Formats: sequence, structure tokens, C-alpha cells
Amino acid sequence: MDPAAPDERPPTILESAVRYDRRPAVVLLVLLPLVSWIWIVVMARDMYGPMTGASAWMMTANWDGPHLLLLWAMWAVMMTGMMLPSASPLLLLYGVVARRSAQGTAARQVYALAAGYLMVWTVFSLGATALQRVLAALLLVSPMMEVTSPQIGAMLLLIAGAYQLTPIKHACLRTCQSPLGFLMSRWRSGLSGAFGMGLEHGAYCVGCCWALMLLLFAGGVMNVTVIVALTAFVAFEKLVPFGIHGARISGVFLIAAGFWMLVR
Repeated sequence: MDPAAPDERPPTILESAVRYDRRPAVVLLVLLPLVSWIWIVVMARDMYGPMTGASAWMMTANWDGPHLLLLWAMWAVMMTGMMLPSASPLLLLYGVVARRSAQGTAARQVYALAAGYLMVWTVFSLGATALQRVLAALLLVSPMMEVTSPQIGAMLLLIAGAYQLTPIKHACLRTCQSPLGFLMSRWRSGLSGAFGMGLEHGAYCVGCCWALMLLLFAGGVMNVTVIVALTAFVAFEKLVPFGIHGARISGVFLIAAGFWMLVR
């Protein structure tokens, strides 16, 4: 028999994950991002349309506790939709390993890992909410969540571009690109261990991508085109082998675009 026959070769990580851990994979990598993106699109269409539906609360002049909570929720949902798909290699690989070491609790541990990862981005969303309110108070961001000054937009491009070239960006990106290495060096057992690993990996992901999120302010926080482009670029950086080269090239491009906006 041919040793390379399809029924004789060992299954890939993706095949193993789908075969044995189908429910967590579907919930975390399909349903949750899908619901998040539906919410984003509904909000964006209403914001750039009648503003009488899902986005009507953003036109308030009184940013009290409930309105700030809604703004934070908007950021948290947006970060879930943008960032969770790029963590798919980690979640799938962890599911395979967890099933072999703790079959009875493997699914719950995958959920715990994802919860830790999303917790970090939820905390990041608090910072993004605070930054948006500060910029709005200074009249640097409009009620449509777009910067009101080309100079501010240029500065955001320069900050994001410069960070793309830094060693800390590249170190965080390398960790994000190597889920197997991350799991081998930082493995912790049980639900609390999975949650802790999710927190740690999420911190590396924020370290990799926080500056790119500034581009949401430059292009419009609820601009679907900008959100889709950033989501695709983040996935490109983290999922392809030459993502670091892409980070360097994008850094140079963003810096050039920032200077062009300043001098035009």
C-alpha cells in the first residue's frame, strides 16, 4: 500500500481540531465573529445613514455612565470581530493538545483560553473608549467618530508607522506567529492555566497590534472599509510566514502617508 495514501497519513492540526473539537471551533471562530461583524455592519450602516437605529445613542450630548458603557461595548465587540479570527491557529492547536492531555475538559479549556484572550482586548477597549472621549472633548474627533484635523490624522499614521518598525512590535509579532512555540514554553494545565495563557497571548497580540488600531480613528472608527482592511492586514501579519516583512513595508508606507498629509 502506498504510504502516502490519504487514509494512511496522520491528520493535520486543522483536521484534528474539526474532527474532535468541532463545537468550540464553530462557536469561537465562526459564530462569535459572525455575530460581532453583523453588529458592526448594522451600526455602521445606521451611522452613515439615518442614525435612528442602532447608532442613535452616539449622538447624545450627555456622555453619562450608560452611554460610556455602550461605547465600550462597541469597541469590545469590534475588537472581538477583528482579532479573534487571527487567533485561530492558537485556539485550534490548543484544542488538539488539550484533548490529548485532558479529554474530559478539553472543550471548556479552549473556551477558557479564548476568554483570557478576549479579556485583554476588552481591557484594551476601555483604553480606546477613554481615548475617544478625550479626543472628542478636545473637538479632535467628530460625532461620526472621525478625526477633524488632517494634522491629527497624520500624527496617528506616523505613530502607527513608526511602531511597525520597532523591535517590540517584531518580538510580539513573532510570538503571535508561533502558537506552537508559545504553548510549548508557557503551557499551564487546567481551566485557570488556559485562561492565564489566553491573557498572556492576548497581551502579546495587543503589543503587536495596538498602534494599528489607531488607524481606526484616522479612517473612521465605524468605517467598515477601514475595519475590514485592518482585520485583513492583522491576519496577514500574524498568519503568513513573511508577516514581519509586511510590517516593515507597511510601517514605511504609513510614515510616508503621514508626512504627505502634513505637507500637502
